[in-house]
Amino acid sequence: MNLAIDKAREGMKKGQMPFGACIVKNNKVVVSAHNVVWKDTDITAHGEVNAIRKACKKLKTVNLKGCVIYSTCEPCPMCFTACHWSKISKIYYGVSLADAKKVGFIELDISNQKMRVLGRSHMKLKGGLREVECQELFDEFSKLKNKRTY
Repeated sequence: MNLAIDKAREGMKKGQMPFGACIVKNNKVVVSAHNVVWKDTDITAHGEVNAIRKACKKLKTVNLKGCVIYSTCEPCPMCFTACHWSKISKIYYGVSLADAKKVGFIELDISNQKMRVLGRSHMKLKGGLREVECQELFDEFSKLKNKRTY
């Protein structure tokens, strides 16, 4: 999770948002990424999706079974679905989508847990990992004068 937090902070320094992600397999970091929505003018360029894209290329497969993703925030429905389709085994995240919403992000009111149950997903979920540090990222972001949300 430390690397995901570092990537989120790196992204914030570049005018992006506090979303960072890291993919690990067999206790080894595969890739890390942050949100580049504004840089790429691509609404799908979330930290988790960017990490999944990089991991698939690096591992030369779209099947990330056995991989774990760490994210500074609970994945949005798009990112959750990308994790599901790529067969990521477990999602660890810091703050919730509700927390992201509190600082101005437009999020759908459906938790990963609810999506997992409704979609009968194989993935395991664990929220609240390094929650204090992740919340600090969002607090820092909320105080930025030039912040942009979507």
